[in-house]
Amino acid sequence: MAQCCRRWWDLDAQNGRESMRDDYLDYEEAFYSSGKRESRKERRQTQAKDRSKYKKTDQVKQEKTVTLGENDRRGRVLKISPDIITVTCDNTAFDCTLKGALKKEKTKQKNLIAVGDWVYFDPSQTIFHVEARTSFLRRAENLSRRKHQLIAANIDQVFIVTSLVSPKFKPLLIDRYILSAKEGNMDPIIVVNKHDLLMAPPENISADEAAAEKLVFEEFLEAYQPLDIPIVVLSVATGENLHELKALMENKTSVFSGQSGVGKTSLINAIFGSDLPIGPIALKTNKGSHTTTNAELVTLENGAFCIDTPGIKSFGLWQNDPAAILEIFPDFIPFAADCKFKTCTHIHEPECGIKKALEEKKLAPLRYASYLTLLEDTPPKEWE
Repeated sequence: MAQCCRRWWDLDAQNGRESMRDDYLDYEEAFYSSGKRESRKERRQTQAKDRSKYKKTDQVKQEKTVTLGENDRRGRVLKISPDIITVTCDNTAFDCTLKGALKKEKTKQKNLIAVGDWVYFDPSQTIFHVEARTSFLRRAENLSRRKHQLIAANIDQVFIVTSLVSPKFKPLLIDRYILSAKEGNMDPIIVVNKHDLLMAPPENISADEAAAEKLVFEEFLEAYQPLDIPIVVLSVATGENLHELKALMENKTSVFSGQSGVGKTSLINAIFGSDLPIGPIALKTNKGSHTTTNAELVTLENGAFCIDTPGIKSFGLWQNDPAAILEIFPDFIPFAADCKFKTCTHIHEPECGIKKALEEKKLAPLRYASYLTLLEDTPPKEWE
């Protein structure tokens, strides 16, 4: 295997499966259960919210067509706080609450409403109906996957924001966002910020670290540029290619998503002259702080809307599906046709066209490494 391949995974001689290093996967602490006590508490809360004990007739009522009153209004959710849901209607913001009946609805969603939702509310500013979503971005609430968290709704495109050097570039997280974007009926766009730091890294980054980062970035571009996904390489500090990002946002609703510290909020401020709060990078950890605490829909010029989301270090996939994973790897298709078995997982089977392509350097090692990391979120029985 080529030297670049060895950087991405180690070969486990016992079972022949490549086990991925997590150097480029900073998992979010909150994504994992912190102990048995928290797990038991979560089970009790889930049972308390279980609506299966209610009559089916109660559930049918929720599915009926909603009757709108003369004074009812339609608006879009701008922001959600623990007690108030801010909805905009006719250029006016309303502080609304959610109707009790909606709160009782049985669902696998952690949150019943998301930023970007279109809703109806009555004169008392109570939301009584949420329109069906045309698109959404979501992630698993935790490893148990009993619930999923809606991050945003009714979006045209997702800007998958990454950074170079500070924080370190983590290409193996990108396909998680691509998969979720495709699942949620949105167009993914990869944005690589802080390009200037490759040539002028901060004082706490050595020249060797910057050189290694540059090599990883070059491997990424070689692997991902042939795909049908736009890649915008830019810098907030120098203004490099900010105009490209602004043009992509015109007359679109976009969501900026990515790790803390990659510069999501800074990009919005730089492009549109807004003053959303931003935070510094911690010198000891070289990671960003969670300055954006809640997702918020922001109205911008040129017909653009954007949603700035809190930074996350891992993106837990909701009910991961091997078939859906393969759909975002079109570069596998020419080689998968050479697999001996039609149900080949491209992991342990003999005469695998994908693994042969890797050995012959016809397929980018980074792409295969990303494929393996996504499969790690998929229970083995789903392949049966």
